[in-house]
Amino acid sequence: MRVLVVAAHPDDEVLGCGGTIAFLAHRGHEVYVLILGEGITSRDEERDPDRRATEIATLRKAAKEASQILGVKELFFEDFPDNRFDTVPLLELIKAVERVKKRINPDMVFTHFEGDLNIDHCLTARAVMTATRPLPGESVHRVYAFEVPSSTEWNFATKFQPNVYFEITSFLERKIQALKYYESELRIFPHPRSVDGVKYLAHLRGAETGVEAAEAFRLIRALEKKY
Repeated sequence: MRVLVVAAHPDDEVLGCGGTIAFLAHRGHEVYVLILGEGITSRDEERDPDRRATEIATLRKAAKEASQILGVKELFFEDFPDNRFDTVPLLELIKAVERVKKRINPDMVFTHFEGDLNIDHCLTARAVMTATRPLPGESVHRVYAFEVPSSTEWNFATKFQPNVYFEITSFLERKIQALKYYESELRIFPHPRSVDGVKYLAHLRGAETGVEAAEAFRLIRALEKKY
């Protein structure tokens, strides 16, 4: 089985489903990751990616190192403006997803929850839903939405209600190891995007479904194929 993870920013793929990536790769599935945004320039009043080139390169290096830890087969990057996806035509995001999807023909896709607080997450989710619409011959038969600490739970008007869990008890430490490569993105507890915050969420999701640690997802669309 081929799996595609579509994330808005470097570190979202680990925060949202790093343990599940490791689990699926361990089971012999091919896991690919597409990161749409450069992840840095929103910190400036005006976007100047050239001025931030070194930091962008460092963040991409962290993404590559994290992907190796998790067992990702191939990592793809786009260069959309950080936290400014709403300044880009949605069609451009859709086409970026379609290019990678066409290349690998995934069976399953993981992406953001459309109700996240972060605008880039919302638009990534919309782009994925359009790029994987169930036309005849579409390879994708399952689409899952993941949660990202410090975005999903902070949109208090829209609640993330998971209905699918992947146990990651044996892969939680690998997820944390991968996350530590994103040193510039980590915060100190009790921030939810801290090492302890991520661990606590994994144990909470595990307790919800009777295991030690899990990642939670919202199943958006599924087709049970007839064989």
